[in-house]
Amino acid sequence: MHTKHFLSTLLATLFALPTMAGGDDFGLWYSLEASKRLAPAWSLGAEAELRTRNNTKTLDRWSLGLSVTFKATPWLKASAGYTLLDNHNPEKISWQDDEPNVPNKWTPSYWGLRHRCNVSLTGSVDLGRFGLSLRERWQYTYRPLEKEKKYDVDNDEWDDVKSKGKHALRSRLQVDYNIPKCKVDPFANVEMFNYQGGERKMRYQAGVEWKLSKQHVFQLAYRYQTVNNDDDDDGDTNSHLIGLGYKFKF
Repeated sequence: MHTKHFLSTLLATLFALPTMAGGDDFGLWYSLEASKRLAPAWSLGAEAELRTRNNTKTLDRWSLGLSVTFKATPWLKASAGYTLLDNHNPEKISWQDDEPNVPNKWTPSYWGLRHRCNVSLTGSVDLGRFGLSLRERWQYTYRPLEKEKKYDVDNDEWDDVKSKGKHALRSRLQVDYNIPKCKVDPFANVEMFNYQGGERKMRYQAGVEWKLSKQHVFQLAYRYQTVNNDDDDDGDTNSHLIGLGYKFKF
């Protein structure tokens, strides 16, 4: 299949999917990545990301991250990273138990910083033109204290949003395929998020990478995310997402 025809067909399919989302949200995720090999087994990476939600009408968050990767063997690599996130927290209202129509606490929307660190191990194997990989990642996210963000109706005063730390184990299984004599290669993965306290989030993704050259790679992907906790601390909901990315290798 001709590359341009393949991409145009994929684009039409991806942008038609949100119309079938029902009550789910729809957003766009944009990312820029850069990596530099420091030694045969070591490399340094940087990433910037911008996300939208509310059918792309609202900025959800932006983030900046740094990471280092060590390739221990041809099939195993380890990495560690830090990310600074600025989240746009949506408005929240809680209601009094004895009077359901009377508000108890109100938290208007606000921007708040978070700090995240992670450690990952990724194993991979080549099966002809197919590639299979499994990544296990532990991440810890810390939300600092936010002064006077929550309004207490009963006491007529503003309360703080307390600081909070959150651990997560993320498991991602991915398969990709190298199309002969084609710069566009498809991939698909599924990722499971296990949080402390039993919360769980699933993310399903399918897309393509377009290797314009050894240095320049573009990515287009469709993601579907399910959250089984309506009070998810990240503000995530069931969502249809389209990701647009660019990677540069020095």
